[in-house]
Amino acid sequence: MSALSALVKPRDRDLGSFSVRRILPGFPTRAVGPFVFVDHMGPLALPPGEGVDVRPHPHIGLATVTWLWEGALMHRDSLGSVRKISPGAVNWMTAGRGIVHSERSDPEDRVDGVRLQGMQTWVALPRGLEETEPAFVHVEAAALPTFRHDDADVTVIAGHAFGKRAPTPVVSDTLYASATFASAGALAIPASHEERSVYAVDADLSVDGETVPVHHLGVIEPGRAVTLSARGPARAMLIGGARLDGERFLWWNFVASSRERIERAKDDWREGRFAPVPGETEFIPLPER
Repeated sequence: MSALSALVKPRDRDLGSFSVRRILPGFPTRAVGPFVFVDHMGPLALPPGEGVDVRPHPHIGLATVTWLWEGALMHRDSLGSVRKISPGAVNWMTAGRGIVHSERSDPEDRVDGVRLQGMQTWVALPRGLEETEPAFVHVEAAALPTFRHDDADVTVIAGHAFGKRAPTPVVSDTLYASATFASAGALAIPASHEERSVYAVDADLSVDGETVPVHHLGVIEPGRAVTLSARGPARAMLIGGARLDGERFLWWNFVASSRERIERAKDDWREGRFAPVPGETEFIPLPER
């Protein structure tokens, strides 16, 4: 029996000042555990004076999770939060009933040119928390469990893995961890989460001998303990957790368990009813389609 139930191919998406590899929602898998959206940003290199500018935009019904290997981003949101995220730290922003944020390169980082690589993911909130109050939490790198397990260096970014738990404020059972192989090696992945997947960041990997090509997401069969292997230096992201408590609809930056809620969010953004980001005057308009 195959160890992988699906293999998700990335799609390139242009975000203006940079492009990303979009993994989820994908085909045939739209979500793994609570993760409904997964982007791999970079590696990006911009010339001196230029930087990343993601203008203010809204979210509902989800939590955004930002994790970097290289570079930095300045987060600002409608709660008044201002926080620079650097490699190894986590930004967890709960949108709930509605939040607006921007992500930009800091002016001092633009002087010599911006380099950036990281993951941007969305976690769908449980139905009972979709309309919760928005919130923002920054977790420093030093607060996250980082340890050696088998042949890999592991950091638990959110939720739990290999008996360690991150302080990141998850709202459902979550698996989100980084695994780095300095050379060829293996990592045993237990069946301790309902849904699990492996994203191959920068080299081909294998799960019980089945190849997960670079930049692809391998979805692991439920209930099966597997071995993740690398033939040389490689990085992997472990992504998953408890299955969603029902269908979720995604449109632009909105996630909801009903189409009606998304329509209301569209109207609210179009009519300027979301709270603004203090100090920001730009914004991304509602897409026409």
